[in-house]
Amino acid sequence: MASSLLSSTTNASLSLFPTQTNSKSKRRISRVSCNAADNNNKDDLNISKGHRRDVLIGLGGLGAATSFTYNPFAAFANPVVTNPKSCGRPNLPAGAKPIPCCPPKIDSDNVTDFVFPPKLPPRVRKPAHLLTADEAAKYKEAIRLMRALPDDDPRSFTQQANIHCAYCHDSYVLNGSTAPPQVKVHFNWLFAPFHRWYLYFYERILGSLIKDPTFALPFWNWDHPDGMYIPDIFADRRSSLYDAKRNANHLPPVLIDLNWNRRLGDTSGDSGINLNKVYTNIAAVKAPDTFFGKNFDQGGGQFNASGTLELLHNTGHSWTGDPTDPNNEDMGSFYSSGRDPLFYSHHSNVDRLWTIWKDKFGGVDFIEDDYLNSSFLFYDHDGKLIKVNVKDSLDPSLLGYKYDDVPIPWADAKPTTTTTSVVPASTDNPPKLPLLLNNVTSFTVKRPSKSRSKVEKKKKEELLVFEVALDKSKDVKFDVLLFWKGDPTKASPKNREFAGSFVNVSHAPSPRDLKVKFIIEISDLLDDLKADDQDNIQVTLVPQYGNVPVTINDVHVSYHEHRRFRK
Repeated sequence: MASSLLSSTTNASLSLFPTQTNSKSKRRISRVSCNAADNNNKDDLNISKGHRRDVLIGLGGLGAATSFTYNPFAAFANPVVTNPKSCGRPNLPAGAKPIPCCPPKIDSDNVTDFVFPPKLPPRVRKPAHLLTADEAAKYKEAIRLMRALPDDDPRSFTQQANIHCAYCHDSYVLNGSTAPPQVKVHFNWLFAPFHRWYLYFYERILGSLIKDPTFALPFWNWDHPDGMYIPDIFADRRSSLYDAKRNANHLPPVLIDLNWNRRLGDTSGDSGINLNKVYTNIAAVKAPDTFFGKNFDQGGGQFNASGTLELLHNTGHSWTGDPTDPNNEDMGSFYSSGRDPLFYSHHSNVDRLWTIWKDKFGGVDFIEDDYLNSSFLFYDHDGKLIKVNVKDSLDPSLLGYKYDDVPIPWADAKPTTTTTSVVPASTDNPPKLPLLLNNVTSFTVKRPSKSRSKVEKKKKEELLVFEVALDKSKDVKFDVLLFWKGDPTKASPKNREFAGSFVNVSHAPSPRDLKVKFIIEISDLLDDLKADDQDNIQVTLVPQYGNVPVTINDVHVSYHEHRRFRK
């Protein structure tokens, strides 16, 4: 259980909004000891095994210090420290209005360790479309008061939005340099815990502004047919929850399309296909590496990988943003997405899916020290700078909140195979690498092993691994089909042959391409397609949108040993 991994707690005040202050826990951030990174492991899903180092990540807009170990070739072992005083302007895409995403000038010498809130009845996060009139009114009032705070207040609406801007657009760099690597909270295993902490403090600030400690951030229930539209409370132009920079063609009652392909135009989503998509990205996923993504690569962001949870969430960003804006603001670009109140309810649902994956589908968190000891800094509802650890975020009940127990119809929405029941033996037709993906492309991938026993499959998951290079400032999507017959453009998530989608949301541009691994679990998929006896996997890639195509540098089959799972 997560609680066994949590750091020891100290008693907190039982005031209405107990402070996180512990008189013995203030510290001056200086140096952090570490071990050299293991750079000789050639496993595709290499995660640092047992190395302990504190990764201290300051958050933009909240003003914080960051402490990282950057050791790509074990050249040195001293930590690389970044602090808010060295925060620079964000690296924004062309056409974006220059904005300062760094926090206002602050004194960050003293940091307070996080203290768990007192054990009280949990705050219950409910579906946004099911809020009562009183609950909706409280939420609107809390956001109104947050918007009314001065911009230089770390609790203000502007500074809360700037958190995402600074840490998705390279404001914070390691080693005081303007060159990579920068602190990144996307395309790696920091995605889920970073956003959980982000929402925790955001929610507590809102509750304190309306003096209601029971206030809970509602979630956008886009994984249920009744909640697959932008909730009405966000569409009222007179409301503090309204944001003008949204896709005008996607306002309620239009359903979100979790498989949105811009080239097909704007049509209402299909609730059944949406459920298939959530099943494939959540219920069907076993390994934490696949679900959360790979470890944060401090060697320059060259070998990170986003998980299925993040890839599923990316479409919600792109679908919501305003296409008339050159960068799809607000939700459609990470530097601006925090300006839309819908962002936080979108991420509340993402956080909820993390809890469901663990509670109902047997998912497990990482146990590596590099993950558990990674740290972030936030300002709390009292304006105090708080240091938090990933390990303290793994059990939401200890943070004082839970999610309303609503139906999850996607749990039984497993896609079905096409009418063809026999999969023909594929011939050897390897891809010509590097492959510039600007057209529908089919090829085969050699399998190191086939017809594995149930014991072998239980021990090791078969993976299809893509090494992808792309301009990360561009929105990109391509789909992956296995053993597909017929017109590839007609395939959809309702088909079992539809293995997954790679989706990028615009974030910081770079002088070099972002190189990332895209990983798909295929053991169960091959069984369902009756293709486990095949020597080769027939793969079809279908580019859906992106002005600049991606490059596929490698495609291969690998095996994930389940020894990394928590027992």
